[in-house]
Amino acid sequence: MQVEWLHRTRSAEVIVVFGGWAIGSACFAHLAGGRDILFISDYRDVDTNLPDLRGYATRRLVAWSLGVSAFGHWQVGRDHAFDSRTAINGSLTPVHAKTGIPPRMFRHTEATLTEASFQDFLSHSYDAPQPWRAFDPAPNQAELLAVQLRGAAPDCAWDRTWISARDRIFPPQNLELAWTGQPQAIRRLDAPHVPFAAWSDWAQVWQ
Repeated sequence: MQVEWLHRTRSAEVIVVFGGWAIGSACFAHLAGGRDILFISDYRDVDTNLPDLRGYATRRLVAWSLGVSAFGHWQVGRDHAFDSRTAINGSLTPVHAKTGIPPRMFRHTEATLTEASFQDFLSHSYDAPQPWRAFDPAPNQAELLAVQLRGAAPDCAWDRTWISARDRIFPPQNLELAWTGQPQAIRRLDAPHVPFAAWSDWAQVWQ
């Protein structure tokens, strides 16, 4: 796991973001709010401790895509208390035919991963062509293998779960099934797998 402060001004509120695979943090950099932002990525392992966040009056968790299951594994045995937990376009079963990314699709992405195939993944994630990005397949392939081997994460409660209608990574019908046990938390969005352009302020994410 990589842990990085994206914004740190000693605000009274902190958002801990468990990001998705390989896309980074630029996709939500436009979101306003003046809060401190701690960004988590690289799920080859989920053992890294977070900084002490007890000095914050409000602590919020936002987990997106493969970050949802990564948080589910990470939180076992840890006592970090969050005032809200939001899951976006992901599930606790990251590789699953009915409640996650279909195994055939996931394994194909991992087995055929190249700099060129990653550009296709970006286009699918944004549901639109994207500028070319430099990309190192080896560590990202290792991350996908680790996610697959780690399997389903332990059950945990969420205050909000977002499902994007145009998600081409986690099929929306799979996420509907994944979150049937927490129907009060579900919100639906006409957006792709990367949905952040639908919002202008972080507060919209958990409201």
